[in-house]
Amino acid sequence: MTQTIAPRVRTLVLLLLAATGLLLAGAGPVSAHAALTGSDPQQGAVVDKAPTQVSLTFSEKVALSDNSVRVLDPKGKRIDQGDPANLSGTTYAVKLHSGLPDGTYTVTYQVVSEDSHPVAGAYTFSIGAPSQTTVSVSGQTAGGGVVGALYGTGRYVSYAGFIVMVGGAAFVLACWQRGAGVRALQRLTVSGWLALTAATLGLLLLRGSYTSSGKVGDIFDLDLLGQVLQTKTGAALVSRLLLLAAAALFIAVLFGAYEKREEEEKQDLTFGLAIGGTVVAAGLAASWAMSEHASTGLQAGIAMPVDILHLLAVAGWLGGLAALLVALYRAPADTPVDGSAVRRFSRVAFGSVLALVATGIYQSWRQLGSWSAFTDTRYGQLLLVKIGLVVLLVGIAWVSRRWTARLAESVVVKPREEKDALEGEGEKEHAGARVGSSGSGSAETGAASGRKGASAAASGGKGASAPVSGKKGATGAGSDESDGDSDRATQLARQQAAIDSARQKQRRDADPNRFGLRRSVLAEAGVAVILLAVTTMLTSTEPGRTEEQAKAATAASSADAAAAGALTLDMSFDTGGTDGKGVVRVDLDPARVGGNEMHVYVQRPNGRAFDIPEVKVAFTLESQDIGPLPVVPDHIATGHWSASGVQIPMAGEWKIAVTVRTSDIDQATVSKNAQIG
Repeated sequence: MTQTIAPRVRTLVLLLLAATGLLLAGAGPVSAHAALTGSDPQQGAVVDKAPTQVSLTFSEKVALSDNSVRVLDPKGKRIDQGDPANLSGTTYAVKLHSGLPDGTYTVTYQVVSEDSHPVAGAYTFSIGAPSQTTVSVSGQTAGGGVVGALYGTGRYVSYAGFIVMVGGAAFVLACWQRGAGVRALQRLTVSGWLALTAATLGLLLLRGSYTSSGKVGDIFDLDLLGQVLQTKTGAALVSRLLLLAAAALFIAVLFGAYEKREEEEKQDLTFGLAIGGTVVAAGLAASWAMSEHASTGLQAGIAMPVDILHLLAVAGWLGGLAALLVALYRAPADTPVDGSAVRRFSRVAFGSVLALVATGIYQSWRQLGSWSAFTDTRYGQLLLVKIGLVVLLVGIAWVSRRWTARLAESVVVKPREEKDALEGEGEKEHAGARVGSSGSGSAETGAASGRKGASAAASGGKGASAPVSGKKGATGAGSDESDGDSDRATQLARQQAAIDSARQKQRRDADPNRFGLRRSVLAEAGVAVILLAVTTMLTSTEPGRTEEQAKAATAASSADAAAAGALTLDMSFDTGGTDGKGVVRVDLDPARVGGNEMHVYVQRPNGRAFDIPEVKVAFTLESQDIGPLPVVPDHIATGHWSASGVQIPMAGEWKIAVTVRTSDIDQATVSKNAQIG
């Protein structure tokens, strides 16, 4: 049995590495939690007169720095002046130089949403008529690259450290107070504290580069660090570090003074530690709630306490599960975790699951807002995965409860059997000792008789002093022999204690109920590791409610454009090759008979513009057997093509087909019908 422990622990480590890979694979550029819902001038617009400013409207409030919004002319020169300003609500603007010539201009923005996540993007507009531009915005991403991966890893480690630290301490206090003296549990809880502290310091250093340049060299930029400390996220990270100092004191008392107290003396200290530990744990959980999803949007005043309770429930369940796993595998033979401790944890875990369900339902409603968001948004899809993992985890926990009940029943009987066996072994040892004692007594009797004879002989002649001297020497030799016997006896006692401990551990490990409980708890821990990775990805994903609001705003903008005579069509494509999925948008203005201005935009599924080798458009009026009329637009900017003077000979329902080529061999044609004229 003991030989199977290491492979199972290695399996759990492999699951942890796989979950980390899942986390990093899903991290990429962070999904924006604030979406651009409007702009003036609009994306792709051609205006007759040069604007005096560019305004951007987001789905929520954002934080801006000096270079958050930039406007570049066709040669890449900045033409904005002054710092961006908040016009009203969620609309921000930057002033432009006067007397701007005709051509295509690029607007780039990089801001921080109210829930602490960076948002970046770019679009173009034209004055007079579109023109070629040297500006490339293909690298306009936020939260990506090496710094983004490090930041995502730091978030995962911080969540894991919090769960292990809080859950481990709660397991000792609420379920198994004898565990305060188990070194494996001490190391587990302290390692959680160290992981959370190190991750928090790392996030504080990475934050400036993560929300701005994304360069590794800017991680230790003190100016950026100073700016971070003035933000809501910086304040939350600093508060977390201060609370971790209090947590260190709590851990020192729990595994120091508390562990040394007698059972009767622990009662008052247990109550005090429970109150203090709950306050510190709630404060640490609040450092997330006050700076992320819960702090912004709908019902923030209710959402933050709910988020704190949710995090505490996660720590009580998953962190306690990790502590139970360590106790089952690493507790010494003389301090095994008993059935009563497992039953107490089972009750704590059940209460935690109820709290998770209640708070999770509220958070899901708040972040999604509709049933369709479960399948239509990335946040909803990840949430479905999380729900599935939780259901799986609860199912395995039910199996663990069955093993717990069996273990509790066996614990009542086995101590009596072990006691009888030990008493039988003790009687055998005492019997052997009596036999040995009798034999040694006979020897001593014979030795005494010999000494009497020697004494009588010595008293009859001279030289009696010689036997006396010899007797003293014999006494010294006897003393040395006695010391040697004492050392051997001590060594034998130690060996016997080690053998007894090994036998006791072997009997304990051979218990099928304990073995089954170990396996089920190990399976729970493996699922929990993956669940934590999915949860971390959720906190870095745009909530479904926000995503749907942004889509609705875009649709409204398209409807306004259509009402004004313009036509906008969105078509998804998949060429089947690498990076072959995306959305192509065709804007036709004024969408009437005669000359028209056409703009084609190619975006990734996440809404970011990207370039492809070739785009072609064809117009066909099938009812009149006209066409296809080919149009090859000119490349203007990243993900943007344009063509002027597109002739539509007559009104009707035209088929607009767009051919996109993403590589030398991968291409696809998508089409839609629309009324023109």
